[in-house]
Amino acid sequence: MKNKNVIYMMFLVLFAVVLGSCSDQLTDMNVNPNGVDPSTVNPNLMMATVITNTAAPYLNESFDGDVAGVMQYVQKSGWSSGLNKFDWTGERSWGGRYSVLRDLQHLYDRAGEEGMEFQQGVAIVLRAFNYGYIADSWGDAPYTKALNAPEGGQEDMFPEFDPQETIYRGIIDELKKANTLLSKSKGEYKGIDPDADLIYHGDPAQWRKFANSLMLRYYLRVSSKLSDFAKQGIEDIISDPGTYPIFTSNEDDATMGYVGTSQDDSWPNAIAFDASHSNFDRVQLCEGFRDVLWERQDPRLGVWFNKVRIPIKVSTDYTPVADTIVDGVRYLQPDSMAARGWVVYNKDTWVADLEAGKVLVDTMDYVGMPVGANVGDGSEWNLNPNIVQGGFNVHCSALADMYQEAKGDLLKARLMSYAEVCFILAEAAQKGWSVGSQQSWYEKGITASFDTWGVGDDLSAYMSMPGVAYDGSLYQIMEQKWIANWTVAHEAWCDWRRTGLPHFTFGPTVKRDAMPIRFRYGNAEKDRNNSNYLKAVDNLEETPFTATDGKDSSWSRFWLLQGTGIPY
Repeated sequence: MKNKNVIYMMFLVLFAVVLGSCSDQLTDMNVNPNGVDPSTVNPNLMMATVITNTAAPYLNESFDGDVAGVMQYVQKSGWSSGLNKFDWTGERSWGGRYSVLRDLQHLYDRAGEEGMEFQQGVAIVLRAFNYGYIADSWGDAPYTKALNAPEGGQEDMFPEFDPQETIYRGIIDELKKANTLLSKSKGEYKGIDPDADLIYHGDPAQWRKFANSLMLRYYLRVSSKLSDFAKQGIEDIISDPGTYPIFTSNEDDATMGYVGTSQDDSWPNAIAFDASHSNFDRVQLCEGFRDVLWERQDPRLGVWFNKVRIPIKVSTDYTPVADTIVDGVRYLQPDSMAARGWVVYNKDTWVADLEAGKVLVDTMDYVGMPVGANVGDGSEWNLNPNIVQGGFNVHCSALADMYQEAKGDLLKARLMSYAEVCFILAEAAQKGWSVGSQQSWYEKGITASFDTWGVGDDLSAYMSMPGVAYDGSLYQIMEQKWIANWTVAHEAWCDWRRTGLPHFTFGPTVKRDAMPIRFRYGNAEKDRNNSNYLKAVDNLEETPFTATDGKDSSWSRFWLLQGTGIPY
């Protein structure tokens, strides 16, 4: 009997061992060898993703998105209503931004678990940048409880919209925290991987400068509403560079280059991944930008755009022929033009000419398309002989050839630049704040932009041009900052809303008689978080241009603009 019990016990042990072995094997088989467990992921593996997903969308909006059109950098010859005519009546989702913010929160948490303070500092800077974009674009938004869904409470799953002021103050507080986290020497940090950092290659000192330079941006952003707060904050930074280092040269610029191996990691509209060239061809120079650059004899114009392929000249050389191309130039006979109602474009009269039913003809070497000038999609502008939606226009300036490429030394997503810092401080000096010489900062800003685009040799002549030579005005600062913010249109839009500068002219076919000043909330917020959405909308202020939109309009004022009388 005893032997039977021993044999039985041996059988149970053997069965348990076999079962355990099978269980281990099944567990091993169900682990994805190529996957990464979020709870144990190395923070460095997340860095490139959060940087790319922050920088690339920002560049896309600022290079040829709707904001780039409204700020009169570019127009499009097809699928263009948002850029060319202020057609901003639809909703805009912020889902992509909050997706990045969730990843940044996870990066911050994992870096904290691993004692990796550098990665935590980077996460805070990028988190501030993304929340800043949201507050700048929509106004009130989920912030203090935005990423608390794992907590599971009602207020976490359906977070309230924090006031815009709260978000800006929170961003500045976060950047102060990042300044502290990033204040050590590189050797004191754990686990820095230079290859994971697509902006500064693992340099804490550079990220610290970025954090403090962003602080300058957001202090100035709220300066019309919180003047004393902004003045004190900016003066504190400038008076103590040891504690608050900022950008001091173009080498400090926060930029991300492109790999160029696929459409996803290339400069937008690269022709290597668009056989039709349509996405590239339909992006063309805006006349408002052209007029200022041409009048100032700005050499950056030729860096950013090509001359027209076939220029137009008004001449009697081939009379009685009314319209002919000779040696690559299109000649128009003046009497014939008058009979057809065609007039040469004039920057001071073009709107009135259009309203009088005239057809505009631009005869310059660089030609842009005015905002709100076309009844159609823009493809017909300037007597285009080959009207194709999204097609090339031989009488309008295309983007420079370098923008066809997938990557390049000048093809970078720019989050912030030294030039911007200089213009911020020039404006602060113009306000009378203790930050140094207004003229010095203004001229440093222009110099930084010229050096960025490789035209520094032309700087001296440019600085003496009427309208450029220092005169102490705010207008001058804002115009030059707008020019320098080429491919950073979103920031230029924020500046224009805050100051009303520079002044822009647009034609009669725009959807509203004013430029839009915010994004409308997305449908997801209306559907899933309606009560908090309605509270946020109630904080908006209608303007004469909201029409039938209601308060949630792209022409409604959020807190930042309420009571300022600017831009309208």
